[in-house]
Amino acid sequence: MKKLIVILVVVLAGFAAQAQEKKNKNAKHEIAVKGNCEMCEKRIEKAALGVKGVKYADWHADHQDLHLIIDENKCSLDDVRKAIAKSGHDTDTVKADDKDYEKLHDCCQYDRG
Repeated sequence: MKKLIVILVVVLAGFAAQAQEKKNKNAKHEIAVKGNCEMCEKRIEKAALGVKGVKYADWHADHQDLHLIIDENKCSLDDVRKAIAKSGHDTDTVKADDKDYEKLHDCCQYDRG
């Protein structure tokens, strides 16, 4: 009986250790963000850097992607996506509201199709 209890405790401890995901202070991520020009670049990067925990943000118009370094203890990718969508730009999983999109300058209004 003692052996069974010891085995059960060891197995449960193993599961508990796996359930705790260690968060990275310098996690590198890349997300898709739609935009057109240098004004878009500044707006997207400013929105991303406005999220507490974002250390680096660099958007590339030619690839329509944003390279990030974030502290996962302070923010998540969804936090960054929501901030960017609030600035009027669609991301890979969060779309900007029509009202926010319509506030963009004419040259910044990208194809939403």
